[in-house]
Amino acid sequence: MKKSLILIVIVAIAVIYGIKLYNGLVNSDETVSNAWAKVESDYQRRADLIPNLVETVKGYAAHEKETYQAVVEARANATKIQLNVDDLTEENLQKFQAAQSELNSALSRLIAVSENYPELKANENFLELQAQLEGTENRIKESRNAFNDAVKDYNVKVRKFPNNIIAGMMGFEKKAGFKAAEGSDKAPTVDFN
Repeated sequence: MKKSLILIVIVAIAVIYGIKLYNGLVNSDETVSNAWAKVESDYQRRADLIPNLVETVKGYAAHEKETYQAVVEARANATKIQLNVDDLTEENLQKFQAAQSELNSALSRLIAVSENYPELKANENFLELQAQLEGTENRIKESRNAFNDAVKDYNVKVRKFPNNIIAGMMGFEKKAGFKAAEGSDKAPTVDFN
């Protein structure tokens, strides 16, 4: 009788501990999902600002059609890639980042066009849109950092013992985070010649 009572207590403690580990993994997984939603929201904000920026520049620089087209196409490609938090593999995240990098490059060319149009650089709408876009880029950076922090915390929980046993049994897998774009470790060259 005494042995069975001790066995029941041990099993109860193990079950309670397993539930606690599982719930901790669920909380971490939800934190990653929430952080990813914020990243998506900030990228969507940027995508929503771009048409207004393009139209403002278009009004001043009608013959820069290639630049507008590149921005419009890059925006379409970037918004076409939709990643669900459950699909955050290294490969999928790299595709997402590549599309966003293409959009960054096209936006940089669009902003550079403004250098040739003094009236545009002084236009209040353009300046406001440019400031909003800059603020959005900062939001994206912060959201990506917060997402990476959440992914790191989650991945640590999934890999630690004995969490890894519960994680493996319940299907919790390591998630991918953002990485720096290829070549971003090199400082850009500024040449005014």
